[in-house]
Amino acid sequence: MNLLANRVAIITGASTGIGHATARLFAREGAAVVVAARRQKELDELVGTISSEGGRALPLAGDVGEESFAQALVELAVDRFGGLDIAFNNAGILGATGPVPQMSQTEWDEVVTTNLTSAFLGAKYQLPAMAARKGGSLIFTSTFVGYTAGMPGMAAYAASKAGLIGLTQVLAVEHGPQNIRVNALLPGGTDTPAGREFANTPEALAFVRNLHALKRMATPEEIAQSALYLASDASSFTTGAAMLADGGVSINRV
Repeated sequence: MNLLANRVAIITGASTGIGHATARLFAREGAAVVVAARRQKELDELVGTISSEGGRALPLAGDVGEESFAQALVELAVDRFGGLDIAFNNAGILGATGPVPQMSQTEWDEVVTTNLTSAFLGAKYQLPAMAARKGGSLIFTSTFVGYTAGMPGMAAYAASKAGLIGLTQVLAVEHGPQNIRVNALLPGGTDTPAGREFANTPEALAFVRNLHALKRMATPEEIAQSALYLASDASSFTTGAAMLADGGVSINRV
């Protein structure tokens, strides 16, 4: 039985990595998906793959930091697929790294806009559409960085991703009476293009792997399975959670 049969989902950051894997998984589980990212070519290729696998998908390229784009994504889901049940607000960047005294406000603002403000804008339009369907699941991709661990040089990233957890908790309380569940997914190190930005040498990759209790990084498909849990009725009594899918990086000390 398909876990997301007759559901409609928006997935941002879908051109690569976790978003790409999640879009394919959601479609295989029966959802019609609207996939979003900056790059049209990659989105078109993803839609082609989903279609070849028997799924339904539509692409929309744009900047998640722009309110008009957040609105357009919801309008596309409603107009073409009839509504919205799931939103996986996954788009994000690592952005500028380094000590705060050496960081410009422009660098800070870019990270916060992409990682946190985009989630606010997405939710602003996604929540009313879910309420019109008498419920839904809203998911944000956060991280263990700034939640269970401080990583030197990652202040903007950590602050923006930690902000998503606060947003998650407030929205869960505000919209629980509408049968809308809101959760944050906190992956550990994942083998994605963004992950390889940080672990960009063999030594760095070995260091990141060793941080985890499982002594390896996740595949995007593994994190997609956790997103599927939060999107589906399997998590029907889960809301306001910061759900770790981090390979034990939060508890590992050796």
